[in-house]
Amino acid sequence: MTVTLADVAARARVSPATVSRVLNGNYPVASSTRERVLRAVDELDYVLNGPASSLAAATSDLVGILVNDIADPFFGIMAGAAQSEIGGPGDGSGRAGGEKLAVVCNTGGSPERELTYLTLLQRQRAAAVVLTGGALEDPSHQAAMAVKLAKLADAGTRIVFCGRPPLPDTDAVVASLAFDNRGGARRLTEHLIALGHRRIGYAAGPLERTTTRHRLEGHREAMKAAGLQGDEEKLTEHGPYDRSSGYDATRELLRRAPDVTAVVAANDTVALGACAAVRDLGLRIPEDVSVAGFDDLPFSVDAVPALTTVRLPLYEAGARAGRLAMGKETPPQGGVATIDAELMDRGSTAAPAR
Repeated sequence: MTVTLADVAARARVSPATVSRVLNGNYPVASSTRERVLRAVDELDYVLNGPASSLAAATSDLVGILVNDIADPFFGIMAGAAQSEIGGPGDGSGRAGGEKLAVVCNTGGSPERELTYLTLLQRQRAAAVVLTGGALEDPSHQAAMAVKLAKLADAGTRIVFCGRPPLPDTDAVVASLAFDNRGGARRLTEHLIALGHRRIGYAAGPLERTTTRHRLEGHREAMKAAGLQGDEEKLTEHGPYDRSSGYDATRELLRRAPDVTAVVAANDTVALGACAAVRDLGLRIPEDVSVAGFDDLPFSVDAVPALTTVRLPLYEAGARAGRLAMGKETPPQGGVATIDAELMDRGSTAAPAR
């Protein structure tokens, strides 16, 4: 049942006019009254009508693109590609020729902020929402996400995941474009094993992220298949997806296991930190320690030596997500598409010298 302004007024014990004043911000209202109204809005999940120019439309010209960190090329490339498809000429049905305004929402990896942005986009009657990157593996957050996405979908918002696996127990998502993180990580570790590496350290991402789990599972599958399992905890160090994490994790791995001949990093940015740590310890890459990354970000080929990594087609995936969000492309069968990952063999890995 649709929540009305009158419902909010009743919950906050104020007049509908007062609710309108609070939401429009065009008239002074006591802070305690304003707080009661805003609490009622949140409790009832009241959706604002939005600008007067969009009142006649089911949705607005707004599209939200949620990213963990816009400064990270992984997210920036996908967001830029999606925006190129969203902001271009449409089918002529919109008030300005079908174009949409794409707004990038930077969550900072916060699950609370992710839900807040979805609420704000719901209130603005967003035409579509694209969520990029791995998901948080927390049952309570997943349940809250399922409820929020269902409300967006019921209001006519098209929802697309890009680089994110499907969310359990929801059919609100038009399409989930999921990278083959597990397969890519497995192929990368198989490559190192084929070179002769037997002691391989892993500078992993945050424990609670799907991307971290899938990449680590692929790595361990390859180790197990080669009969090299059994020392996983000692050879794994978790941390954020940033350079300093790679630096600290690599120093710790080489302290705990000086016989490590290769370090696999959670992503290319972490790999840069790993390379710096190896050099600061007076070791050579790849002669003493090989280093490998993941994602094939633009700087990877310019690293010295060039970084062996796994290429994800970030731009192509982002552009496809944008087309799906705009209804320009037919969703994949079953709503889920797995995007292949390609091994890029470069100079930072070689056969171990010891």
